[in-house]
Amino acid sequence: MLLDKGWLVEARRVPSPHYDCRPDDENPSLLVVHNISLPPGEFGGPWIDALFTGKIYPDAHPFFAEIAHLRVSAHCLIRRDGEIVQYVPFDKRCVACGCIKLSGAGTL
Repeated sequence: MLLDKGWLVEARRVPSPHYDCRPDDENPSLLVVHNISLPPGEFGGPWIDALFTGKIYPDAHPFFAEIAHLRVSAHCLIRRDGEIVQYVPFDKRCVACGCIKLSGAGTL
């Protein structure tokens, strides 16, 4: 895979405003893989892009009223058809929802 300024050349770019700068002395040391479907149990719609770009409509589904206030993102999403969508360049730090505790890695 080729990178261009932190972006995968092959990925569809959907820039998210939900990121910050990674400190110069901080290097990524692990990969976290999540799964997501929006609304829960439904696949293939536009809602993940909407959530990660801050454009989810609270009235579009009852569940969205609960999450519309979130400011979250991911570096990449691999859709069920194999398409890669990138929201944040790899040299930036995504904004995550909540804390994750991993053995030996501290709190993310």
